[in-house]
Amino acid sequence: MQTLFEHDFRSDESIDQIKNRNIAEYESKVDHEFINESVAGVFTHRDELNKKIEDSAPEWPLDQISNVDKCTLQLAIYELLYQKDTPPKVVINEAVELAKQFGGDSSSKFVNGVLGTVYNNGSEINNDNK
Repeated sequence: MQTLFEHDFRSDESIDQIKNRNIAEYESKVDHEFINESVAGVFTHRDELNKKIEDSAPEWPLDQISNVDKCTLQLAIYELLYQKDTPPKVVINEAVELAKQFGGDSSSKFVNGVLGTVYNNGSEINNDNK
């Protein structure tokens, strides 16, 4: 999430430069394959992920959602739609915890609500553990 968040503010650097710097900084704590796949996937599918956010929170224009919440949602929705190895409820819980730690006072409720809507409407959720 840090790489996605940082890229929103440092668009003069490529996503790969930011990702590689973050991997190097947190070398012992990261799963390289997961980070590479997730960052590339979110970046590739960003328009689709943003559409899911807009559809699930129509009263919140994307430009009014904090960058932390937006990046958390993009990553979680990507995992729900494209990664099969983590159960959806775990993805949602992890996103809510990120929102609690890094977002504003109501971020965790907002993230939980949006992801709950995506999950409940998600016939395309790519996971057998739904």
